[in-house]
Amino acid sequence: MNYYKEIKNKLIENENYARIKDYSKERYKLNTYYEIGKILSKAGKHYGEGIIKEYSKKLTKELGKSYSLTTLKYIRQFYIFSKSHSVSDQLTYTHYKVLLSLKDNKAIDYYISLSISQQLSVRDLQRKIKSKEYERLDESTKQKLINQEQPTIQELIKNPLVIKNKFNKTILTEKTLKEIILENIDDFLVELGNKFSYIRSEYKIKIGDRYNYIDILLYNIEYNCYVVIELKITELKKEHIGQIETYMNYIDTNLKTINQDKTIGIIICKKDNQFIMQYCSDTRILSREYILN
Repeated sequence: MNYYKEIKNKLIENENYARIKDYSKERYKLNTYYEIGKILSKAGKHYGEGIIKEYSKKLTKELGKSYSLTTLKYIRQFYIFSKSHSVSDQLTYTHYKVLLSLKDNKAIDYYISLSISQQLSVRDLQRKIKSKEYERLDESTKQKLINQEQPTIQELIKNPLVIKNKFNKTILTEKTLKEIILENIDDFLVELGNKFSYIRSEYKIKIGDRYNYIDILLYNIEYNCYVVIELKITELKKEHIGQIETYMNYIDTNLKTINQDKTIGIIICKKDNQFIMQYCSDTRILSREYILN
């Protein structure tokens, strides 16, 4: 079999198809690279690894476009990858190229699913991998995802949360921490998870004859509930739980409609304290540490 000629013809066909049928070119590209990767794998076994380098030189010379040794090796790796993981044309070849560096198959499947459901760009995907999003989920949540069970909104919120500190501010007060979050509110909402929307900060509520202020009030569209965020620059304390529970109950009584689910609360603190959390009977409340990036 003339492996080289077959590879060359497929690359030419791919270039032609990309110009003619723009709407489906990525699907065609994925199929083409799968087939080329398969041929490269066979050629490498038949002639040895050196043949890939030879093909690279000939393709670059004859097609007038660089097909480096690295490029061909990535294409072959994509073929091997495709035998273990589902490949969807909702993602680009570049998405899959980013995923090739990962070794954990469960993490790969998580990022594929996330990229499709949230329509992540390649840059967004790279950012999530770099922040080790999958590794920051607890083991029970990972198992639910593997079993294709629906996790709760609380389970999908990573620990710790990575908060972008765009201006490298020193955290001296809760007000400063809030400012950092609000300066990058879009990134913060993405970090929390899917379909969070911002309502406002310093949300004023009246309890008895006194006004109180919720640090940040959000709404989750997918889970149809309000989300109360309280910020603490100290270790989690038992009084923080009582405070946020009061705010959550206020929202449920005064804002929540009959068609909405109960409010959840997230205490974002410098240091978590699971000894306190294990005695918190309200499962709607969770605590998460933060780290600045």
